[in-house]
Amino acid sequence: MDHQQVIRDVTVRLPLAPTVAEVCQATVDALARYTPATIAVLLHVNGRLRCVAATGSWQVFATVAPAAGIVGRVFTGGEPAVVPNVTTDPDHIPVRPDVTAEVCVPVFDPAGRPIGVLDLQWTGPAELAAWRATAERVAGRLGARIVALGGPAESRSEKLLRHAAAMAAATTEWDLLAAAIRAARDVSALHAAVLVLAGRTGPRLGDPTATPGELETRMRAELTEAGPQALRRIVDRAHRYGAGHTLGEPGHPPTEEHEPLVRAGVRTLVAVPVGPADGGGVLLVADERLLRPDPRTVNLMELLAGQAWSCLDRLRTLDRLREQASSDPLTGLRHTGPFGRRIATATPGRTALLAIDVDGFKIVNDTYGHQAGDRVLVGLARALEGALRQGDELYRIGGDEFVAVIEVSRPEEAVRVAERLTEAARRIGRTISVGVALPRPGESPELTLRRADQALYAVKRQGRDGVHLSAA
Repeated sequence: MDHQQVIRDVTVRLPLAPTVAEVCQATVDALARYTPATIAVLLHVNGRLRCVAATGSWQVFATVAPAAGIVGRVFTGGEPAVVPNVTTDPDHIPVRPDVTAEVCVPVFDPAGRPIGVLDLQWTGPAELAAWRATAERVAGRLGARIVALGGPAESRSEKLLRHAAAMAAATTEWDLLAAAIRAARDVSALHAAVLVLAGRTGPRLGDPTATPGELETRMRAELTEAGPQALRRIVDRAHRYGAGHTLGEPGHPPTEEHEPLVRAGVRTLVAVPVGPADGGGVLLVADERLLRPDPRTVNLMELLAGQAWSCLDRLRTLDRLREQASSDPLTGLRHTGPFGRRIATATPGRTALLAIDVDGFKIVNDTYGHQAGDRVLVGLARALEGALRQGDELYRIGGDEFVAVIEVSRPEEAVRVAERLTEAARRIGRTISVGVALPRPGESPELTLRRADQALYAVKRQGRDGVHLSAA
């Protein structure tokens, strides 16, 4: 084997390759002419060793953790590895079952920092020492050429895949929308991204990222000033005609829908529909520079919008299921589970429990039927909610049993709130009995509720339709 010829062949090929991926593949192809080894170049990209080029194999790992395998050991340690018998090395990653020996060398940039590895694996005899020396010289030339071309980098498809995983892992709507906006900026290479989503009263701007750029801030300000109707026109346009983008040609006036964006300084725009027309929105990706996004950029934004909507729909579905699981299906009030968690945090002397019972409810059910009884409960729930202050909480914990948890400064304030509840019930033609108790220091929530129930029964014994405060 003429190893000098191997070096010359690689040296001639590298300057002809115009991209990092092609440089790596040219290196692999050149080496494969001289050895039957399985050859791979892995570069460190976004925290992983990514296989950029390799010879044919049943399976090649697309990415490897920087500390995994012989390749990870070589990358993190910066020292070549020569393994005559891979069965004795626990770090060997089995790419094919008949591999017997491996040579792996680090790929350095001109400053001596590792940027990847060059790995060769044989299934038969090989001059490992000679190939180590050759691989090190090849890796030196490869590293210099990679850095000259800008260094290892993710493709836009790889970026999209990474961001899609981040969106799927988001646990709140705010985190998801922030992740989608970061992804749109990163994948498109444009400076700004804004989401417009359907709300209860019309389209609204999605929550901003934690660090919005200047253009995003101006876009949000102009769109907010333009109002819901302007947002609706932008959303309708995207859903009616599909994704659109500017072509980077100066002198063309914007359509009416996009005038607020132009006022914000937008000169390049990709607009992509998000979700269904009747409940979705639009992703606006923009730049102050006059650019010409290619169709592939638009396609990637469409894929991103689809992933974002899928994740958003999943989060909202989970929120609805959680709400249903913690709410009474008849009245919509929270029930026993959330109530138990709430009273567990009650502050002695500051939190009051109001035990509420509907007077004569059994007579309604027995006389008019359960549907009539359900209507009474729903109407009463709405009346009591309306009489409570902001921050007070109302729970349904049984058939006609309710509990309010309120924050007060003294017992008399709790009694006044309870009296408001009885007045609200009277206004809809019903009466209630209310027992009031404030937690004592060291008292369990269950015991406080029991005292509130005892106060309620005291009202019942006195003729119902009233309020009684448990002794402090």
